[in-house]
Formats: sequence, structure tokens, C-alpha cells
Amino acid sequence: MKSAILSLLVIAVFAVTTALADAGDKEHKYVGTKMCGMCHKTEKQGQQVDIWKKSKHAEAYQTLLTDKANAFAKERGLTKPAVESPECLQCHVITSPNVDKGLDMKDGVQCETCHGPGSEYKSITIMKDKAKSIAAGLTEFKDDAAIEKACRKCHNEKSPSYKEFKFDERWAKIKHPVPAKP
Repeated sequence: MKSAILSLLVIAVFAVTTALADAGDKEHKYVGTKMCGMCHKTEKQGQQVDIWKKSKHAEAYQTLLTDKANAFAKERGLTKPAVESPECLQCHVITSPNVDKGLDMKDGVQCETCHGPGSEYKSITIMKDKAKSIAAGLTEFKDDAAIEKACRKCHNEKSPSYKEFKFDERWAKIKHPVPAKP
């Protein structure tokens, strides 16, 4: 009787472990701007990566390496330099533990910071179908109000360097639509 119960217990543990491992394989992972840029650097895609590269978002990590950032961290009572403080990193880089080897924190605020982890929608066959890419984890923004709400997760009064956030002005600098097809 004990061996039968033990066998059932081993089978149950194996089944649960296997199910959890399978679920983990399906988690969306962050793949990094280099992966996104393979397609989104073309004129047909609106040269979106070039727009990002010229933005403050691309420099967000680097700002944490400055004396000014460390002074902000110290003023807030943080015991680590800005570049090591989760309070700073949460808005300057992708901080999820669910990252792929292609993601580099030094790339700052990347495509997936706003558009969601790309491991499941990165392939061209999925990206060509808007519904499939959204189903695979791509965050779609239906209008400027939704975009502004996403921006304000970081651009708010919690930031030690916060200045009035003028969405229309800021969005104009980083707007990156795919051009309409002729």
C-alpha cells in the first residue's frame, strides 16, 4: 500500500513539475532592440530604430552613470549608485528577469519597454498579421490617450528629475508610425 501511494505521489509530482516547466517555456521573453531592429530599421517600416537611437530613451541607461544621477539617488536615501538601484532602473531599462540573451540593459528604454516582450511575436510571419502579433503579446496602443498612459508610468512626479510632462511635445519627438502603404 505504501509503495502504491509513493508511486502515485511521484507521478503527481512529475506531472506538476512537467506542467510548470511547460508553462515557463511559454512565457514571453524580452529579446532586445537588436532583434526588433532587424526589420524595423527599413524605410518601409518608418526607420523606427533610427528614431529610437536618436531619442533620450536610447540613452536612458547611460544617464544613470552620471554624477547627477548618483546625487539624485543619494538625495532619495538610496544606498547604491543610480545604475544599481532598482528604483532608478525600473524606468531606465527593462528590469524583468524574463530576458533573452539578446537584450542588453545598456540599450536603455527599448522597443519592448512599451510594446511588450517580443519572443512570441518577433517572427515576420506573426508580425505581418496584427491580430496574431497582439495575441502573441504585442501591446497595441489604440490612441494617444493609451500611449500617454503608458508614458506616465515613468514620466511622473516619482521621478527625481521630473519636469512637467507635455505629452504632445514629447510624443512628437519619438513618434514612430509604420508608413501607410501606397
